Amino acid sequence: MPLVASTPVDRMTGPYARRRWALLVLCLSLLIVVMANTSLIVAAPDMTLDLGLDSSELQWVIDGYTVPYAALMLVLGAVGDKYSRRGGLLAGLVVFAAGSVLGSLADSTGLVITARVVMGVGAATIMPATLSLLVATFPRAERARAITAWTATSGLAIAAGPLVAGWLLESHAWGSTFLINVPVAAVAFAAALLVVPPSRAADPGRLDLVGGLLSIVTVGALVYAIIEGPHFGWGTGPVTAAAVAGAGLVAFVLWELRHPRPLVSMRLFRDRGFTGSMLAVLLFFLGTFGAIYYATQHLQFVLGYGPLETGIRLLPLAGAVFAGAALTGVLTPRLGVRIMVGAGMAIGTVGVLLLTGVDTGSGYGDFLAPFLLLGFAIGLSISPCTDTIMGLFPESELGVGGGLNDTALELGGALGIAVLGSLLATSYRDDLTSAVGDRLPPEALDTAQDSIGGALAVAQRVAEDPSAGPEAAGQLVAAAHDAFATAVSHTSLVNGIIMAAGTVAVLLVLPRRSRG
Repeated sequence: MPLVASTPVDRMTGPYARRRWALLVLCLSLLIVVMANTSLIVAAPDMTLDLGLDSSELQWVIDGYTVPYAALMLVLGAVGDKYSRRGGLLAGLVVFAAGSVLGSLADSTGLVITARVVMGVGAATIMPATLSLLVATFPRAERARAITAWTATSGLAIAAGPLVAGWLLESHAWGSTFLINVPVAAVAFAAALLVVPPSRAADPGRLDLVGGLLSIVTVGALVYAIIEGPHFGWGTGPVTAAAVAGAGLVAFVLWELRHPRPLVSMRLFRDRGFTGSMLAVLLFFLGTFGAIYYATQHLQFVLGYGPLETGIRLLPLAGAVFAGAALTGVLTPRLGVRIMVGAGMAIGTVGVLLLTGVDTGSGYGDFLAPFLLLGFAIGLSISPCTDTIMGLFPESELGVGGGLNDTALELGGALGIAVLGSLLATSYRDDLTSAVGDRLPPEALDTAQDSIGGALAVAQRVAEDPSAGPEAAGQLVAAAHDAFATAVSHTSLVNGIIMAAGTVAVLLVLPRRSRG
């Protein structure tokens, strides 16, 4: 066999011999894409202090990655189908690494946001390529296990991002959390050339350019509205974006129904297995990512754990993802997709509802069981959904299938962080205002209301003020901790209700005899 993989997968007469090595490369590529978001959770406080970010600027540091990532995945997956899936992976790794270098050198808010946008474009190329190459490389009998490994990698990244970032922040500036992506991307690039075979559709036809443009506008506008509206109010921008997303969706559906070679066949949504799996991915990541987002903040701002300590305490979640993924590989062929997905979503709902018991007296032990349940639920549910979705796409549309699956995942995560984050912020602000509203100057109160991190910064300034002193600062810290813990409890109740309703909806949609 030659050193470099050169035989296109779709022309092979038997299974590709190096497929397990190829899977390792695909999982490594996926790892840095997911870590780019999870590592920011612990890097954000240092970045905020160094650049003087307000809440809007910090939100766009996060969402500069999310918007292009979500908006471009479907189109770039189709481009990979037509021209080269491996080429898409390689190009995405280069763009992602370039954005990471720019982020590590950035010394202004604008440059950091630009770097995140570039990384988001790279991620939108990498993500569907990993899934389409996986499906193209593995025979049907082995595909479910390969997708299980792919799913488990996402769970590992949830914990690995904060862990690696926390370790770096112990002795380096926040720019190091960007730079760590570069050697990993370089290794993945070189390894992909060696062990990932070329793959593209045998008969791709012409790209549906109008459908592609409509999908970009629709998803991009929707994600923008989801992010801006709940956090900063439904002013002209978010309302306009929501209207554009609605009009774009209608136009996209009408265009795809009439196009002879549509980007996405609308007939797929008549399949209950496909529709139920897409709904499950979206709702599941809404609940779980939202919960992880605010629970991690509680560990840092209320319990006082540093970045590295926070990362270490998320490791059980990653281990539970692997345990769930291993179990679903054994049970799905016997019990079916519907039972496994329903069970996973129910377990995730219990994990979220356990967080309703959080108060100022809660310690890490009160978060351990929810983390274990959420991780186990991710591992149990997502692999069967992804396998069902990808199994319905022909060889010529694997990139589109990967793009659709990943768009549902990213939309769910964006919804969870935006909507649940907004509920969290509202509850926190109301409780803090009731507790200290008449004891702080207006400017200090605005900062304290903005976030718990802002309240702790105000408390530090109060402690240094001779006219106030440590006692007043301690009262503000206690009020902020109490307000945030209450907000976590209230938000978890709403999140649990959403998850429970989603579980029922998914069980009603998924067919009873859906098998893995």
